[in-house]
Amino acid sequence: MIKTPTSGIGMYRWKICAMLFLATTINFVDRQVLGILAPQLQKEFSWTDSQYGFIVSSFQAAYAIGFLFMGHLLDKIGTRLGSMIAIGFWSTATMMHALVSSLFGFAGVRFLLGLGEAGNFPSALKAVSEWFPRKERALATGIFVSGASIGAIIAPLTVPFIAIHYGWQMTFIITGAIGFIWILFWMRIYKSPKDHPGLSKEELEYITSDPVEPEIKIPWLQLLRYRQTWAFAFGAFMTHPIFSFFLFFLPKFFYTNYDIGIDKIGPVLMVIYLMSDLGSILGGWASSALIKHGWSINKSRKTTMLVSALCVVPVYFAAEATEIWVSVGLIGLALAAHSAWSANLFTLTTDMFPRQVVGSVVGIGSMLGAVGGMFAATIGGFLLQTTGSYVSLFLFAGCAYLIAFTGIQILSPKLKSITLEKII
Repeated sequence: MIKTPTSGIGMYRWKICAMLFLATTINFVDRQVLGILAPQLQKEFSWTDSQYGFIVSSFQAAYAIGFLFMGHLLDKIGTRLGSMIAIGFWSTATMMHALVSSLFGFAGVRFLLGLGEAGNFPSALKAVSEWFPRKERALATGIFVSGASIGAIIAPLTVPFIAIHYGWQMTFIITGAIGFIWILFWMRIYKSPKDHPGLSKEELEYITSDPVEPEIKIPWLQLLRYRQTWAFAFGAFMTHPIFSFFLFFLPKFFYTNYDIGIDKIGPVLMVIYLMSDLGSILGGWASSALIKHGWSINKSRKTTMLVSALCVVPVYFAAEATEIWVSVGLIGLALAAHSAWSANLFTLTTDMFPRQVVGSVVGIGSMLGAVGGMFAATIGGFLLQTTGSYVSLFLFAGCAYLIAFTGIQILSPKLKSITLEKII
């Protein structure tokens, strides 16, 4: 009989999860700095909304390109080294923002940032597939994904203070330097479970309690043959851009609609991303709890995702709300639902694929999600400049998750786990 987490088997796997959470937090702090400083930088450098959209799109384009090879690279060199390379690269790119002042200079460093940040989710999900049995993966994923919201909370609480007292350049230097501290701890803490001296025999047996997966090498492009790959990819393409849109455009939205500047934006964004954070953990917990109560993986994941998709729909009304806290509440609900959705969407890859290709599958899907984000940033900037209204953008955000859910159901109605065939 397999022991449960309450049987004294050990908790080291949750230390690994904590490190993944911190990496994701750092990832989104670094990503959001530009969005928070956007009103100030637009004034200082006279950027139009379209030019700002171009800078954001350069990040999204690199994010997409990075996913082309980052997931496959992680599957080849392993989680430990791959994670170190990714966070070291994007932390350096973050600090380089302090050295530029032109439109194309910012676009260039955002491009480098996108390349490095593309490694975070594939490496984290690969670590989860290595360190957690299936029944705990959604919860572990929800916890580390919640780092995105925590990062989005920390950034507006710290970035304005640093920028006002020490200048916007120092903001990028300080936030970028944190990633190198994480690397020092990661080098000490992380090894694969079977090679880790700090792992008890009981916990190792619990981690490896799922049926043994064959060690098969498979060409990256062969994964495109599977409907399950496209199910995850379609979900990512439709919904990843929504979070990116809010991350980069919310400070501008509140500045435009409610005259909330950099010195007052912190509490507003904190409430929104706290709600998002709770949604991430709740979404991961919900599907895991349903599985433990006897629901199938397919039913538990999709029920949680459908409820999440429905909770995003009311965000449309936030674009025209006259009271700021009504808008905050609707956006917060939408981002909480997004986080619950994402925790389960990412976990689908570990449900449908052997762990040795999880990084590659996440890379493929997230690449398409980044492509969607690139178009969303470009089109969003154009629409804002021409119409001055967020209504159409919020309308699409409200519909995107139901469209994504429908596509996933069509492509993978039972979340059937694939059987890889070795290619000689």
